[in-house]
Amino acid sequence: MDFAQKLRIFVAVAEAGSFARAATALGMSRPGVTNAVAGLETELGVRLLQRTTRRTRLTGEGEAFIDRAVTLLADVAEAKAMFAPPDSVLRGRLRVDIPTALARPLIIPRLGEFTARHPEVELVLGVGDLDMDLVSEGVDCVVRLGEFPASSLVGRSIGRLRMVTCAAPSYLERQGVPMSLDDLATHRAVNFHSGRTRRAIPFEFETDDGRRSFTLRSTVTVNSGDAYVECGLLGLGIIQPPWVGVSGFMEAGRLVEVLPNLAPPLKPVSVLYPHRRHVPPQVRAFIDWVETLVRSIGA
Repeated sequence: MDFAQKLRIFVAVAEAGSFARAATALGMSRPGVTNAVAGLETELGVRLLQRTTRRTRLTGEGEAFIDRAVTLLADVAEAKAMFAPPDSVLRGRLRVDIPTALARPLIIPRLGEFTARHPEVELVLGVGDLDMDLVSEGVDCVVRLGEFPASSLVGRSIGRLRMVTCAAPSYLERQGVPMSLDDLATHRAVNFHSGRTRRAIPFEFETDDGRRSFTLRSTVTVNSGDAYVECGLLGLGIIQPPWVGVSGFMEAGRLVEVLPNLAPPLKPVSVLYPHRRHVPPQVRAFIDWVETLVRSIGA
């Protein structure tokens, strides 16, 4: 095993904080990862990682070396890519996670375009709405709705989505149709939460006086975009999803727009990926492709 490969494995272990998680992310056996790091430590004559029963941590020497190792790997990748033709074939495993609100109506139906364009890329696709530790879980990038949070990750906005406030006819027949924002006080919502706080994401409206937010009383709170829409279809409350995910239900009359004169603000779509100097070309290709999809449906 060459020096560069040992560096890649060492960086993976350091970022994951675990030999086992690094082995899974790299598609290697755990003994293979352990032997590679041990070989690198022998070659350098220092201990880079401190193994404990719960977590693997960098030693002082490891802390001093990790940034240099990442830089060296980026330099190697950039040097190898210098003379690669623009249409060179991309290869390798690509692990991404996308929100349920975009998976079914937008990304998955057109996934064949990406795989046809990059047939040598092995795509491992996760669909979910919860926060995750990209490094420890070996995920290359995630697509999320909303502004990206301040973190050690790199964030990039790739467009904005039109949102819509709507409810099932059965709900409106039972509870009445709200004619103003004040009327919402007597209504129920299907609330949505994501992340670890379990806090419901408020409904938002653009008014002549600026943006207003409301947290409505909920019949049920969910953490999945698909479950959110399904609960709305069942008449459990008012919902405020991306238009792209419910346009078919609205055309069929299964959902009806509420307060159409008070549109919700556009929702940003962001991509997050680990902070690295060099972004693998397959990751960059996927991000660019998803951005094209999001912008194609417009705001």
